[in-house]
Amino acid sequence: MSAQFYLYLALAIYFAVMLFIGWLAFRRTSSHEGYMLAGRGLPPWVAALSAGASDMSGWLIMGLPGAIYASGLIEWWIAVGLLIGSYLNWRLVAPRLRAYSEVSRNSITIPSFFENRTRDRTRLLRTISSVIILVFFTLYASSGMVAGGKYFESTFGGDYWIGMLLVTVVTLAYTLFGGFLGASLTDVVQGLMMVVALIVVPVVAIITIGGWGEATGSGASAGQLSLFGDGTLSTGAVVLVVVSGLAWGLGYFGQPHIIVRFMALRTPQEAASARRIGTSWQFLSLLGAVASGLVGAAYFEKFGGAPADPETVVLLMSQVLLHPLVAGFVLAAVLAAIMSTLSSQLIVCSSALVEDLYRLARKTPPSDRALVLLGRGGVLVVALLAALLAISPNDSVLGLVSFAWAGFGAAFGPIVLLSLYWRRLTNWGALAGMVAGSVTVFVWKALGTGLYELLPGFVVALAAAVLVSLATQRPDADIEREFSETMELVLPGRDRADRR
Repeated sequence: MSAQFYLYLALAIYFAVMLFIGWLAFRRTSSHEGYMLAGRGLPPWVAALSAGASDMSGWLIMGLPGAIYASGLIEWWIAVGLLIGSYLNWRLVAPRLRAYSEVSRNSITIPSFFENRTRDRTRLLRTISSVIILVFFTLYASSGMVAGGKYFESTFGGDYWIGMLLVTVVTLAYTLFGGFLGASLTDVVQGLMMVVALIVVPVVAIITIGGWGEATGSGASAGQLSLFGDGTLSTGAVVLVVVSGLAWGLGYFGQPHIIVRFMALRTPQEAASARRIGTSWQFLSLLGAVASGLVGAAYFEKFGGAPADPETVVLLMSQVLLHPLVAGFVLAAVLAAIMSTLSSQLIVCSSALVEDLYRLARKTPPSDRALVLLGRGGVLVVALLAALLAISPNDSVLGLVSFAWAGFGAAFGPIVLLSLYWRRLTNWGALAGMVAGSVTVFVWKALGTGLYELLPGFVVALAAAVLVSLATQRPDADIEREFSETMELVLPGRDRADRR
């Protein structure tokens, strides 16, 4: 049998498993809360692997290895920042957000939590945060579709847009019917596929080259092993790269498709075990992605056939190093990375459209069945818009992801942290911080300073939220009561006494 047959067989098996999981989730999903948040019933291991898989997207197997392959270990600071940020997100945000979102009028979306937490009666906070989600997630979802198109183009030599549409349609199918539960359960399988692929490919490549010493001693790889560049960059430029890479970690606090997994945990206490599982998964995945980029440079220098596009280095190595069936499952893992994030983004966008915009515009609340149908319609609409943007890509996968990541991190990150740790946050402070962060990201990106726009956006948003809250804060017994009740659920007695 030909190699192409095995590749297609592996992909067919993968697609069938994803659709089957989506069908199972469909049978278990009947209510609106179930469709949007799986009834707050995710076990720790599902929440952890789902958060990790939906977080990493196509850039984990394409964008990051490509950056390491092209520029060396100076790009690894992104991985360091992400690992630290992920750990802190699980530690600082997960248990409190799980408890507080339920205490505060059972909020099932991030915009509704912001509104309920600050008692915003103007509805502006919920509306604007929903619009921000729709804008940035449409771009973010588009990056996943771009990655899918590149994948098929480089792997099968086919048309970019056919591959993009295939990825979109299959993801849309299991997300449309399975909802949040379907996205989460498929994420588990996809997360396991991703980490296995990122371990297998560099290990086989190292063995083929002749060992780790041979891999790191070659000209191309040896020149890439410095954490601070190859000596051609000025000190100022190196500082910008390092600081910008580490700043990626700040983005975690504001990513709706990740922190919504915290809200879906069964209890706040289960965040601790989920943190250990999630951090371990992320460490192994990032280590494998960095190793793939480095080893790829050594492999193609020794054997030739270097990829025209650095972001396809893992795809090409898997095809030349592994049996076609195994390579097919590695290539399916690339799809898993892309589709896991895409499905989560579509669900969050749907919740923004239906739960946070449509329900606000209705004077009479729609039925639960109507909300589920509208949620599925929202998934379809956002997918179509993102697909239109992805038909003619004008940026790399990592470039598209980095801008959307910065937008969410700056707009929502400071507000999430302040809402969980500072009683005096007001609706006007949250609104000011959200707008200031979003605008700063766009302006800083346009200035082209070399510093990742997330860092200045985060700082400006934090300052604006604190200053405006101090100017507008008024005593509110409900806010005080909910804040205290959340602390009762999250902290042991001694810790509560210490933190008052």
